[in-house]
Amino acid sequence: MRQVIKIVLQSLAALIMLPFTLIFFLLALLGGKDEAISSMSQLLSLLPGKIGAYLRAGFYRFTLKQFHPSVFIGFGTVFSQADIEISEGVYIGPQCNIGLCSIGKDTLIGSGVHIMSGKKQHNFDNPDVPIRDQGGHFEKITIGENCWLGNCALLMASVGDRCVVAAGAVVAQEFDGNVLIAGNPGQQLKTL
Repeated sequence: MRQVIKIVLQSLAALIMLPFTLIFFLLALLGGKDEAISSMSQLLSLLPGKIGAYLRAGFYRFTLKQFHPSVFIGFGTVFSQADIEISEGVYIGPQCNIGLCSIGKDTLIGSGVHIMSGKKQHNFDNPDVPIRDQGGHFEKITIGENCWLGNCALLMASVGDRCVVAAGAVVAQEFDGNVLIAGNPGQQLKTL
C-alpha cells in the first residue's frame, strides 16, 4: 500500500510541475538546455520539505537525461547541466551543487557536496588572457552504485562502485570501487 501511495504522489507531483516543465523546454529553445536547467533548478531548489522534494523529482524526471522518480533531492541543491543521469534509490542532501555526472543506484550524497564537471572546466595557460576568456571543457564524472559521499566532499574525478568519500575530501583523481577515500587531495585509506 505504501508503494502505491508513493507512485500516486510521484505522478501527482509530475502533473503539478507540468507548467514548470513546459517553461523549461521553452527556455531550452531560447538559450539551451544547460542554461534552462540551471535557471529552473535555482528556483525549484527553494521549495521546502518533503513536498519540495516530490515536486523537484516531478520536474527532473522529464528534464534531465535520466532521473528515477524515487530520487530524493534536498533543499537548496542545484544542477548545472541537463545531461545528468541519476539512478534509482539515490539520496542527494541539501545545498549540493551537481555538475555533469552519472550517479549510480543507491548512492547517498551528504549535504554541501559539490560534483564538478571534471577538472578541466577552465584553462589558465595564457597569462595575457583573462581566465574567463580561455575556455575549457566539461567531463562527465561517474559515481558508482552504493557509494557514500560525506558532507562537503568535492569530486572532480570518477569513483567506482561501493566507494566511501569522507567528509571534506577532494577527489581529483579516479578511484576504482570498494575504497575509502579521504583528505585533500583525496587518497585511498583502505579497501572496503
